[in-house]
Amino acid sequence: MRSFPSLVILCALALVGPAVASASAEDGVPTGQPMPDPTSPLAVVQGTHKPQTSDGVIGQVPDDDAWAPPPFARNRFDTTVLRTWQVVPGVDAVVWDEVTPRGPIHASLLTIKMSAANVSIDYGNAGPVKQTAPMKKIVRRNGAIAGVNGDFFDIGDTGAPLGVGRDRTRGLLSGRLSGWNSAFYVTKQGHVKIGPITVRTKVAGRPNLVITNYNSPSVQPQKIGLYTAAWGYTSGYRVTDGVRKGVRMALIRGGKVVRTSTKLPKGTKITGKMLIGRGKGAKQLAKLKRGMKVKLTTSVSKSPQMVITGNQFLLRDGLIDVVDDRVMHPRTAVGIDRDTRTVLLLVIDGRQDISRGYTMVELANKMIELGADEALNLDGGGSSTMVALNRKGTSTILNSPSGGVQRYVANGIVVKYHGG
Repeated sequence: MRSFPSLVILCALALVGPAVASASAEDGVPTGQPMPDPTSPLAVVQGTHKPQTSDGVIGQVPDDDAWAPPPFARNRFDTTVLRTWQVVPGVDAVVWDEVTPRGPIHASLLTIKMSAANVSIDYGNAGPVKQTAPMKKIVRRNGAIAGVNGDFFDIGDTGAPLGVGRDRTRGLLSGRLSGWNSAFYVTKQGHVKIGPITVRTKVAGRPNLVITNYNSPSVQPQKIGLYTAAWGYTSGYRVTDGVRKGVRMALIRGGKVVRTSTKLPKGTKITGKMLIGRGKGAKQLAKLKRGMKVKLTTSVSKSPQMVITGNQFLLRDGLIDVVDDRVMHPRTAVGIDRDTRTVLLLVIDGRQDISRGYTMVELANKMIELGADEALNLDGGGSSTMVALNRKGTSTILNSPSGGVQRYVANGIVVKYHGG
């Protein structure tokens, strides 16, 4: 792919009805009742639907019918670079406006040279997995100089991220076996990658006991989830989507079952590892008796130092991997220019007069324009936030969040500087 040093980036900017399934009585829902609509927030948490934003706001659709610009004209625009500066050596910021046939755009970009001395990228959050905070606070708490919001999250309930999260220092914080695994990660060798990442928990001697979720906002129907001290205090039946029948928990400490119950605790600190099952999963946990030895082993595919997930790959090996060119939202994306070992963090504002937002295809095209070979869509809407040190060294919000203020989010990609 093309490589774009900072000056060239500036020049480039200047140029240019689901089926309804029946519930099972084993899951605590009356037999024959329809399962949740796959576009509902519940389905999002369970991983059966991939939303474009955590807030679920319906995106604006461009009025291309009023004047349908030909494909070659859609990417033509007038650009005004508002400001550009070096955040720290190896990290640069650019903020600009665009005038496009579909309406105005306000954009913010951070470029991070992974070859630069004293610069690293990490996962950042507010502490416990299910605790949310404004991005500016997350950046500060993690000792970072910049960052953007990260994964989609359970905005209406637990606050926990939907996918995989691993911190360089604290290790694995959240994850799932399948359903939300499109990731940006840093390998053992320090290389940045975009690709699928899965989390697998095995129970020694019990191959039929399959654990599908690790500190996730919801245990999937008929499945088993694992919760650790990183989750924080127990959430009761919020992690079973309010379902109280056909559920069971088993608490493991020191490699032994110390407690089992059909009631889920709320507001207690997790000490040890708590397994929670629904339906068939609950029946499997019923076989674990107090005093039994249970050895749990959790692994992350590809053994990354750091990982964070989004909902969809935008680019894979330079090719666009999305098709939606109609729904516009505020967007956050991360991309990788392999030639220059540069990470691109991009925020496109939306839902405002100054900026209409981007479609997924537009976002992918912009990442190509900026030199990315691989790119991942992160949470958007009111979550889209970029924070960085300004010229005076003060932490500043670079973009214009659509809600007028910073949203409390679950996590983010943070940039750290280890120099003087």
